Amino acid sequence: MKILYAIQGTGNGHISRALEIIPILQNYGEVDILISGNQSQVELPFEVKYQFHGLSFVPSKNGGISFFRSLFNIKLGKLINEIRKLKVENYNLVISDYEPISAWACVLRNVKCVQLSHQAAVMHKNSPKPDIKHYLGNYILNHYCPSTIKYGFHFERYSEAIFLPVIRKQVRDLKISNEGNYLVYLPAYHDEVLHQFLWNFSAKWTVYSKYCTTEYSKDNVTFCPIENDSFLKTLSSCSGVLCGAGFELPAEAIFLNKKLMVIPMENQFEQQCNAESLKKLGVKVLPKLDLMNYRDVYDWLKYARPIQIVYADETQQIIEKIVKDHASFETIELENNFAPKVNWQFYRYFF
Repeated sequence: MKILYAIQGTGNGHISRALEIIPILQNYGEVDILISGNQSQVELPFEVKYQFHGLSFVPSKNGGISFFRSLFNIKLGKLINEIRKLKVENYNLVISDYEPISAWACVLRNVKCVQLSHQAAVMHKNSPKPDIKHYLGNYILNHYCPSTIKYGFHFERYSEAIFLPVIRKQVRDLKISNEGNYLVYLPAYHDEVLHQFLWNFSAKWTVYSKYCTTEYSKDNVTFCPIENDSFLKTLSSCSGVLCGAGFELPAEAIFLNKKLMVIPMENQFEQQCNAESLKKLGVKVLPKLDLMNYRDVYDWLKYARPIQIVYADETQQIIEKIVKDHASFETIELENNFAPKVNWQFYRYFF
């Protein structure tokens, strides 16, 4: 059986989840890996067949999304060409972790696409949403990666199609301790912005930064380049984690019994939804990195306790269900079967 597993390369969470999913998929057949986007600091130790520019959002240095840089980063002609060239009809099963090239290629060729992502869970009607309406964010989240079938991962089971987080084996095997320091991972903020905020508190902070190439310290803040082994060592030994309202790192912090505080990115609807879910679990949520929230951070450092949730390892059962329910086991002819459902001359007229 031929399987296409397509991964969104924006951020580290999708790649971290793929570390656990890919070896299980390989038990069912030949797996081709596709990655679009190049903003992840986590390396994937598997051969990648397709590396695409894709479609991704670029963070600013002050906690939000830079719409100007994101628009500048879009190469529409290249995007269409990547969709056109991807022969998804050559696969028995296409799984997309919120990856748009594979998803849109499936739409245009009438091929089933199974979405297996955190975003699928966020979009579910049962999942918590912020009170303030985010029309653009909601529209993008629902149309960025169209799919035939959706399965999701979330902090809680909000429906039968939503599973608990995939915690990578590297994290499950960590020896947990408490050395009194705090791990910070807020890639949407520049180092100087973080320092100006964190030095006001007596705690010892270890910041992992995409802007940092060599470890250095300034006052009570240590800045480190993003390197997996160092990051995991700090994660296992810290008292707590201050991070964005993403999905994988908050889930790992909860699993490791670390107290957690999150700051959702501005203008990022998915993180606003995650923040609502975490808030319901009792996690402290800050609206932004601002000294107006000094008391909230002080109280968190002094009084907060970890959230007690057990995330069992269900990855094998999840993949088994998807393969059993959605794979096509019919023989695929690899020659002369490229028959797009769309007249691509329409796109060539513009590009």
